[in-house]
Amino acid sequence: MYMRYFSRLFSAMAGPRPVVLSGPSGAGKSTLLKKLMKEYDSVFGFSVSHTTRKPRPGEVNGKDYHYVSREAMQAGIDNGEFIENAVFSGNMYGTSKAAVQDVQAKNLICILDIDMQGVRNIKGTDLNPIYISIQPPSMHVLEKRLRDRKTECEESLQRRLQAAKVDMELSKEEGMFDVVIINNHLDDAYVQLKDSLLEEINKVKQTPASS
Repeated sequence: MYMRYFSRLFSAMAGPRPVVLSGPSGAGKSTLLKKLMKEYDSVFGFSVSHTTRKPRPGEVNGKDYHYVSREAMQAGIDNGEFIENAVFSGNMYGTSKAAVQDVQAKNLICILDIDMQGVRNIKGTDLNPIYISIQPPSMHVLEKRLRDRKTECEESLQRRLQAAKVDMELSKEEGMFDVVIINNHLDDAYVQLKDSLLEEINKVKQTPASS
């Protein structure tokens, strides 16, 4: 019931389409997103997801993620406060309604950085985002990127690699994504990302922001 209500709520809201950005860990989503937010800081708003995992070095609560306990997150899910949620490597992740509404209320393009489970959940709503998948050029390159991070144990890394294989296959499904970007060279991938969002960027620039 709450999902149908939230779908109607989004349908009633005018403004630029949100952007669903997905892809395996290590594909370069975060780097591309940071470049986009830096160049268009008054155009995009980042939907900050919730997670039960611990912060990594340098990550900031409320900026990179909302870090919460499993009990608190489950309570929010049970109360219908999330558009989508998923479990990965034993940790819960999710996008709250409030996070998206906060961005849209400012007439900004809301960016949702979510996994494939989240993408499928969003497709069951009327949110009508632009679906963009960021993919690595190969599994070999992806594994090197993940190992170079040195942020997790071998078991966790293997789980991420396995999830990446599934993600890369699903990204090829017809109609799953509007745009699939292979991040072989960062600058080229960034140009593709900007081009795919140019129409919505121009909409925001032509409309006065809400106070």
